[in-house]
Amino acid sequence: KHVLETGVRKENRTGTDTISAFGTHYKVDLAEGFPLLTTKKIFFNSVVHELLWYLSGETHIKNLRNHTKIWDAWTSKDKNWEVGKMYGYQWVKWEKITIDKKTGTINKTFINQIDEAIKQIKTNPDSRRIVVSAWNPSVLDEIALPSCHAFFIFSVINGKLNCHLTQRSGDIALGIPFNLACYATLTQMVAQETNLELGEFSHYINDAHIYINHIEGLKTQLERTPLEHPKLIISKKPFWDLKFEDFKLIDYKHHPIIKFPVAV
Repeated sequence: KHVLETGVRKENRTGTDTISAFGTHYKVDLAEGFPLLTTKKIFFNSVVHELLWYLSGETHIKNLRNHTKIWDAWTSKDKNWEVGKMYGYQWVKWEKITIDKKTGTINKTFINQIDEAIKQIKTNPDSRRIVVSAWNPSVLDEIALPSCHAFFIFSVINGKLNCHLTQRSGDIALGIPFNLACYATLTQMVAQETNLELGEFSHYINDAHIYINHIEGLKTQLERTPLEHPKLIISKKPFWDLKFEDFKLIDYKHHPIIKFPVAV
Protein backbone atom coordinates (compact mmCIF):
# COMPACT_ATOMS: atom_id res chain seq x y z
CA LYS A 1 0.00 0.00 0.00
CA HIS A 2 2.84 2.37 0.88
CA VAL A 3 4.67 1.72 -2.39
CA LEU A 4 1.52 2.05 -4.50
CA GLU A 5 0.63 5.33 -2.81
CA THR A 6 4.08 6.96 -2.68
CA GLY A 7 6.13 5.29 -5.41
CA VAL A 8 6.99 6.62 -8.86
CA ARG A 9 7.13 4.77 -12.15
CA LYS A 10 10.64 3.79 -13.23
CA GLU A 11 12.30 1.86 -16.03
CA ASN A 12 14.80 -0.90 -15.19
CA ARG A 13 16.98 -3.60 -16.74
CA THR A 14 14.14 -6.19 -16.95
CA GLY A 15 12.06 -4.21 -19.46
CA THR A 16 9.04 -4.25 -17.14
CA ASP A 17 8.52 -0.91 -15.40
CA THR A 18 8.10 -0.66 -11.65
CA ILE A 19 6.41 1.59 -9.13
CA SER A 20 9.34 2.31 -6.81
CA ALA A 21 9.61 3.90 -3.37
CA PHE A 22 12.91 4.91 -1.79
CA GLY A 23 13.94 3.96 1.73
CA THR A 24 11.07 1.79 2.95
CA HIS A 25 11.34 0.29 6.44
CA TYR A 26 9.22 -1.93 8.68
CA LYS A 27 9.66 -4.05 11.80
CA VAL A 28 7.89 -7.14 13.11
CA ASP A 29 7.97 -8.71 16.57
CA LEU A 30 9.03 -12.32 16.07
CA ALA A 31 7.76 -13.22 19.54
CA GLU A 32 4.19 -12.69 18.30
CA GLY A 33 4.40 -15.62 15.89
CA PHE A 34 6.15 -16.60 12.70
CA PRO A 35 5.68 -13.79 10.11
CA LEU A 36 4.70 -15.86 7.09
CA LEU A 37 2.19 -13.93 4.96
CA THR A 38 -1.39 -15.13 5.30
CA THR A 39 -3.01 -12.87 2.69
CA LYS A 40 -1.71 -15.31 0.07
CA LYS A 41 -0.08 -18.71 0.27
CA ILE A 42 3.70 -18.69 0.68
CA PHE A 43 5.49 -21.96 -0.04
CA PHE A 44 7.41 -22.30 3.21
CA ASN A 45 9.17 -25.49 2.11
CA SER A 46 10.86 -23.46 -0.62
CA VAL A 47 11.90 -20.84 1.93
CA VAL A 48 13.64 -23.46 4.08
CA HIS A 49 15.32 -25.17 1.14
CA GLU A 50 16.61 -21.82 -0.11
CA LEU A 51 17.95 -20.85 3.34
CA LEU A 52 19.72 -24.19 3.76
CA TRP A 53 21.18 -23.71 0.27
CA TYR A 54 22.58 -20.34 1.35
CA LEU A 55 24.11 -21.94 4.44
CA SER A 56 25.71 -24.68 2.32
CA GLY A 57 27.82 -22.08 0.49
CA GLU A 58 27.20 -23.78 -2.86
CA THR A 59 27.81 -21.70 -5.99
CA HIS A 60 25.32 -23.70 -8.08
CA ILE A 61 21.67 -24.71 -7.83
CA LYS A 62 22.03 -28.34 -8.89
CA ASN A 63 20.90 -29.63 -5.50
CA LEU A 64 18.45 -26.80 -4.80
CA ARG A 65 16.56 -27.59 -8.03
CA ASN A 66 15.52 -30.95 -6.56
CA HIS A 67 13.27 -29.01 -4.17
CA THR A 68 12.46 -25.64 -5.73
CA LYS A 69 12.98 -23.94 -9.10
CA ILE A 70 13.14 -20.48 -7.51
CA TRP A 71 16.55 -19.66 -9.04
CA ASP A 72 16.05 -21.23 -12.46
CA ALA A 73 15.22 -17.89 -14.07
CA TRP A 74 18.74 -16.56 -13.43
CA THR A 75 20.75 -19.51 -14.73
CA SER A 76 20.40 -22.55 -17.01
CA LYS A 77 21.47 -26.10 -17.69
CA ASP A 78 23.83 -24.75 -20.36
CA LYS A 79 25.71 -22.87 -17.64
CA ASN A 80 25.75 -26.00 -15.44
CA TRP A 81 23.30 -24.25 -13.11
CA GLU A 82 26.09 -22.03 -11.77
CA VAL A 83 25.17 -18.76 -10.04
CA GLY A 84 28.65 -17.88 -8.83
CA LYS A 85 30.05 -16.67 -5.52
CA MET A 86 26.95 -14.92 -4.25
CA TYR A 87 24.81 -14.96 -1.07
CA GLY A 88 25.64 -18.19 0.76
CA TYR A 89 29.20 -18.41 -0.53
CA GLN A 90 29.90 -14.97 0.89
CA TRP A 91 28.10 -15.88 4.14
CA VAL A 92 30.21 -18.94 4.87
CA LYS A 93 33.25 -18.78 2.56
CA TRP A 94 34.28 -15.13 2.38
CA GLU A 95 37.73 -15.23 0.82
CA LYS A 96 40.63 -13.71 2.76
CA ILE A 97 43.91 -13.15 0.95
CA THR A 98 47.14 -12.70 2.93
CA ILE A 99 50.75 -12.36 1.81
CA ASP A 100 53.65 -13.81 3.78
CA LYS A 101 56.00 -10.87 4.30
CA LYS A 102 59.10 -13.05 4.28
CA THR A 103 58.41 -15.35 1.33
CA GLY A 104 55.87 -13.33 -0.64
CA THR A 105 53.63 -16.40 -0.72
CA ILE A 106 49.97 -15.63 -1.32
CA ASN A 107 47.60 -17.56 0.94
CA LYS A 108 43.82 -17.83 0.64
CA THR A 109 41.70 -18.71 3.66
CA PHE A 110 37.96 -18.47 4.27
CA ILE A 111 35.80 -16.71 6.85
CA ASN A 112 32.52 -18.31 7.90
CA GLN A 113 30.63 -15.13 8.74
CA ILE A 114 27.66 -17.03 10.18
CA ASP A 115 29.93 -18.95 12.54
CA GLU A 116 31.68 -15.76 13.56
CA ALA A 117 28.34 -14.05 14.24
CA ILE A 118 27.17 -16.92 16.43
CA LYS A 119 30.47 -16.86 18.36
CA GLN A 120 30.15 -13.12 18.94
CA ILE A 121 26.57 -13.45 20.15
CA LYS A 122 27.66 -16.12 22.64
CA THR A 123 30.80 -14.36 23.89
CA ASN A 124 30.17 -10.65 23.34
CA PRO A 125 26.39 -10.12 22.98
CA ASP A 126 26.67 -6.35 23.48
CA SER A 127 28.75 -5.99 20.33
CA ARG A 128 27.46 -3.67 17.62
CA ARG A 129 29.61 -5.36 15.00
CA ILE A 130 27.76 -8.64 14.47
CA VAL A 131 27.45 -8.10 10.73
CA VAL A 132 27.18 -10.60 7.87
CA SER A 133 27.72 -9.24 4.36
CA ALA A 134 26.71 -10.79 1.06
CA TRP A 135 27.83 -7.77 -0.96
CA ASN A 136 31.30 -8.39 -2.38
CA PRO A 137 32.23 -5.87 -5.13
CA SER A 138 35.02 -8.10 -6.44
CA VAL A 139 32.58 -10.71 -7.81
CA LEU A 140 29.75 -8.56 -9.17
CA ASP A 141 30.71 -9.24 -12.79
CA GLU A 142 30.87 -13.01 -12.20
CA ILE A 143 27.56 -13.79 -10.51
CA ALA A 144 24.03 -14.40 -11.76
CA LEU A 145 22.47 -11.60 -9.72
CA PRO A 146 24.14 -9.05 -7.42
CA SER A 147 22.87 -9.76 -3.92
CA CYS A 148 19.56 -8.00 -3.25
CA HIS A 149 19.68 -8.57 0.52
CA ALA A 150 23.12 -7.03 0.92
CA PHE A 151 23.92 -7.45 4.61
CA PHE A 152 22.33 -8.16 7.98
CA ILE A 153 23.14 -7.34 11.60
CA PHE A 154 22.30 -9.17 14.81
CA SER A 155 21.66 -7.21 17.99
CA VAL A 156 21.06 -8.57 21.50
CA ILE A 157 18.93 -6.47 23.87
CA ASN A 158 17.43 -7.67 27.17
CA GLY A 159 18.09 -11.30 26.36
CA LYS A 160 16.36 -11.08 22.97
CA LEU A 161 17.94 -11.57 19.56
CA ASN A 162 17.06 -8.95 16.95
CA CYS A 163 17.99 -9.01 13.27
CA HIS A 164 18.17 -6.09 10.85
CA LEU A 165 18.37 -6.65 7.09
CA THR A 166 19.46 -3.99 4.62
CA GLN A 167 18.26 -4.75 1.13
CA ARG A 168 19.38 -2.80 -1.94
CA SER A 169 16.32 -3.78 -3.99
CA GLY A 170 13.10 -5.57 -3.14
CA ASP A 171 10.27 -6.99 -5.27
CA ILE A 172 7.24 -6.46 -3.01
CA ALA A 173 4.99 -9.12 -4.54
CA LEU A 174 7.44 -12.01 -4.86
CA GLY A 175 10.77 -11.38 -3.15
CA ILE A 176 9.98 -9.54 0.08
CA PRO A 177 7.63 -12.20 1.55
CA PHE A 178 10.39 -14.79 1.00
CA ASN A 179 13.07 -12.51 2.46
CA LEU A 180 10.96 -11.87 5.56
CA ALA A 181 10.32 -15.59 6.10
CA CYS A 182 13.94 -16.53 5.35
CA TYR A 183 15.50 -14.13 7.84
CA ALA A 184 12.85 -14.82 10.48
CA THR A 185 13.79 -18.51 10.19
CA LEU A 186 17.51 -17.75 10.34
CA THR A 187 17.02 -15.52 13.39
CA GLN A 188 15.08 -18.26 15.16
CA MET A 189 17.84 -20.77 14.34
CA VAL A 190 20.52 -18.47 15.77
CA ALA A 191 18.41 -17.55 18.82
CA GLN A 192 17.95 -21.23 19.60
CA GLU A 193 21.69 -21.88 19.19
CA THR A 194 22.59 -18.99 21.50
CA ASN A 195 19.84 -19.57 24.11
CA LEU A 196 18.15 -16.23 23.48
CA GLU A 197 14.52 -15.25 23.15
CA LEU A 198 13.18 -13.92 19.86
CA GLY A 199 13.16 -10.15 19.42
CA GLU A 200 12.36 -8.08 16.35
CA PHE A 201 13.12 -8.34 12.65
CA SER A 202 13.87 -4.96 11.11
CA HIS A 203 13.92 -4.58 7.32
CA TYR A 204 15.15 -1.63 5.27
CA ILE A 205 14.54 -1.76 1.51
CA ASN A 206 16.41 0.88 -0.47
CA ASP A 207 14.36 0.44 -3.67
CA ALA A 208 11.04 -1.13 -2.72
CA HIS A 209 9.23 -1.76 -5.96
CA ILE A 210 6.15 -3.27 -7.55
CA TYR A 211 6.29 -4.42 -11.15
CA ILE A 212 3.41 -2.96 -13.11
CA ASN A 213 2.12 -6.43 -14.00
CA HIS A 214 1.87 -7.20 -10.25
CA ILE A 215 -0.35 -4.24 -9.35
CA GLU A 216 -3.74 -5.90 -9.77
CA GLY A 217 -2.68 -8.99 -7.84
CA LEU A 218 -1.43 -6.85 -4.97
CA LYS A 219 -4.64 -4.84 -4.92
CA THR A 220 -6.50 -8.14 -4.51
CA GLN A 221 -4.13 -9.08 -1.70
CA LEU A 222 -4.71 -5.75 0.04
CA GLU A 223 -8.44 -6.47 0.18
CA ARG A 224 -7.87 -9.61 2.23
CA THR A 225 -7.89 -9.72 6.03
CA PRO A 226 -4.67 -11.09 7.56
CA LEU A 227 -5.09 -14.29 9.55
CA GLU A 228 -3.40 -15.44 12.76
CA HIS A 229 0.36 -16.07 12.60
CA PRO A 230 1.53 -19.68 12.34
CA LYS A 231 4.28 -21.08 14.59
CA LEU A 232 7.67 -22.41 13.57
CA ILE A 233 9.14 -25.28 15.55
CA ILE A 234 12.83 -26.08 15.00
CA SER A 235 14.41 -29.29 16.34
CA LYS A 236 16.75 -28.84 19.30
CA LYS A 237 19.95 -29.56 17.43
CA PRO A 238 23.27 -27.75 16.94
CA PHE A 239 22.93 -25.03 14.31
CA TRP A 240 25.00 -26.73 11.60
CA ASP A 241 23.25 -30.09 12.11
CA LEU A 242 19.80 -28.78 11.18
CA LYS A 243 18.20 -30.35 8.10
CA PHE A 244 15.01 -29.66 6.18
CA GLU A 245 12.99 -32.16 8.19
CA ASP A 246 13.88 -30.28 11.42
CA PHE A 247 11.60 -27.36 10.52
CA LYS A 248 7.88 -27.72 11.28
CA LEU A 249 5.36 -25.01 10.42
CA ILE A 250 2.29 -25.28 12.67
CA ASP A 251 -1.22 -23.88 12.09
CA TYR A 252 -0.54 -22.03 8.83
CA LYS A 253 -3.85 -20.65 7.60
CA HIS A 254 -3.81 -18.54 4.46
CA HIS A 255 -5.84 -17.04 1.64
CA PRO A 256 -5.53 -18.53 -1.88
CA ILE A 257 -2.35 -18.26 -3.90
CA ILE A 258 -1.85 -15.24 -6.17
CA LYS A 259 0.39 -15.87 -9.18
CA PHE A 260 2.85 -13.16 -10.16
CA PRO A 261 5.18 -13.37 -13.20
CA VAL A 262 8.91 -13.15 -12.51
CA ALA A 263 10.84 -10.25 -14.06
CA VAL A 264 14.40 -11.30 -14.97
